[in-house]
Amino acid sequence: MRSFKHSYLLILSALSLFAASCSKDDENPTSTSIGNGVFIVNQGSFNASNASLTFYNTDTKKVIADIFSAVNGSGLGSVANDAAIYGSKMYITVNVSSTLEIINPKDGKLIKHIDMKNGSVNRQPRYVAFYKNKAYITSYDNTVAVLDTASLEIEKFITVGRNPEQMAIANGKLYVANSGGLDFDNPDKTVSVIDLNTNTEIKKIEVPANPVSLAADAGGDIYVISNGNYIDIMPALTIINSATDVVKSSATADVGYGSPIAISGNLAYIISGAGKINVYNTQTDAVIEDNFITGNFKIATPYAIAVKASTNEVFITDAKEYKGDGKLYIFGSNGAVKDSAAVGLFPGKIVFTNN
Repeated sequence: MRSFKHSYLLILSALSLFAASCSKDDENPTSTSIGNGVFIVNQGSFNASNASLTFYNTDTKKVIADIFSAVNGSGLGSVANDAAIYGSKMYITVNVSSTLEIINPKDGKLIKHIDMKNGSVNRQPRYVAFYKNKAYITSYDNTVAVLDTASLEIEKFITVGRNPEQMAIANGKLYVANSGGLDFDNPDKTVSVIDLNTNTEIKKIEVPANPVSLAADAGGDIYVISNGNYIDIMPALTIINSATDVVKSSATADVGYGSPIAISGNLAYIISGAGKINVYNTQTDAVIEDNFITGNFKIATPYAIAVKASTNEVFITDAKEYKGDGKLYIFGSNGAVKDSAAVGLFPGKIVFTNN
């Protein structure tokens, strides 16, 4: 979820909710490929094992409401946090259940289930990133796991800062946001830099308190959103030059707490604190649009965002004020809504089958 405090708010709002239900357009998966479209990772509520994986076929306009359960006969677990497709596999981190689920994105079938534990203690995996033949998984036990994507075995755990969250890759280095988000009074203030040739941490870069979201632009700059401390330290946007690992700029910003960053070409899309979609020009490091969405269309609770590079369409999920199942909206490059689909509870990640 966006942050520990945000998770707490979700817990309160989710206590009376049931698992995501199917819409009238739902269809059951078959043994053949599910086709082209988008996966939505629905986090589910903190106190229940009701995370789910929705698939929306953008050609047929059909929804499979919970493809993981339908295909594999068991639920995804508690709080599915992140997912990404790399090669022929899709990797899903399930935070509270402390598992990594690896599936075939063509049909949703489970390839391997990995318990992310240190002995009997849950590591609580958060995010996943890839470089060459390795998957890197952050966990709240202050580590980044290195998993071989061929053997699907974890080769190493790299110690980083406290409660690491999102990652970004540039110039042969992995940047890791060390949030310290589980300690309200003393958040971390660093981004770890890992040399991907040796898989060792080589330095930490100081940034504003509680960094969570990271993304790399085409020029190699690393965008960092810090949550602050939710009281008197405001959210901030920091930009790091990955060639020198020097902070180019850092200032308080109108960004949502733990807002994801979607970068395509020279444009970065960031959810603002006011629920708008700010558009940044990554060449000038300036906001060029206060709100990408045009007309009077509004999203109640923008929650996840991604850009389909081949079409410049912008996909945004709506968590519906944390009061029930969410929705996916698809916008053209002009900011006008062109399609939508029903998804599950707290839709926190968007994954394209082909980008």
